Amino acid sequence: MAQDAFLEALAALEDTLADNQKRTTLIKKRIAQLRRLRSKGASYAEIVSRNDGPLIVQLLTESSTALDRSGANVRRAEARALYAEGLTMEQIAERFGVTRQRVSTLLRKAPE
Repeated sequence: MAQDAFLEALAALEDTLADNQKRTTLIKKRIAQLRRLRSKGASYAEIVSRNDGPLIVQLLTESSTALDRSGANVRRAEARALYAEGLTMEQIAERFGVTRQRVSTLLRKAPE
């Protein structure tokens, strides 16, 4: 069977979601730690200067970046798959909720 770029993009998205789930767990632990330290009178500057793991903002940035990248790859692969099966750019745009020009860009762009 030929390579299926859309299924590959979905598999990569699943990996990203699993990684984000791990980051979510770390964020929740960090929140609990922050609350605990604050209840003991620690300042935010003291909490941030501790090397107890990544900051919440770092984890959020990593999660957002990874999801944006995977999402773009899924959109591109799905648009290409639909176009290859005969849907027009207008039909794909309607399904995706974007302009035909955006679909054209998705179809032209080389994968990252």
